[in-house]
Amino acid sequence: MIHRASRRSGKLFSSGFYCAESVLLAIAESKGVNSELIPKIATGFCSGMSRTCGLCGAVAGAIMGLNLFTGRTSPNHDTEKNYTAVRRLTELFEEQFGSTNCKQLTGCDLGTQEGQEIFKANKLRDQCKKYTEEATRIAMLLIEEQI
Repeated sequence: MIHRASRRSGKLFSSGFYCAESVLLAIAESKGVNSELIPKIATGFCSGMSRTCGLCGAVAGAIMGLNLFTGRTSPNHDTEKNYTAVRRLTELFEEQFGSTNCKQLTGCDLGTQEGQEIFKANKLRDQCKKYTEEATRIAMLLIEEQI
């Protein structure tokens, strides 16, 4: 199931969905979660938080995917299980790729025309597909541990 979800996120990314959308949708689908809000709620997290050079969208999508299964449904519920899983996700991703920041991962500022041209010229979408698949894989491993 983990490998299938990872591949599915890559296929979604290749089909035109962006990083956060692809990761969240693949995780949700793999667990039978269907909502018209998915992948809609992930869109603004794509491209490094809407091209602000922030958190990698694949990581953001993976966090949202984790939240589906470890997030709170009441203010009385504990956050520790979720926070631990999110911290572990970011640690594992950063260990593998050196950062969780979109600008650092891609080497360009997607909020500028120059950055977008660099992204296209260097075919960085292929690199981002790898981030998407790996963020999905890590999140799925953590979800399997939690449920």
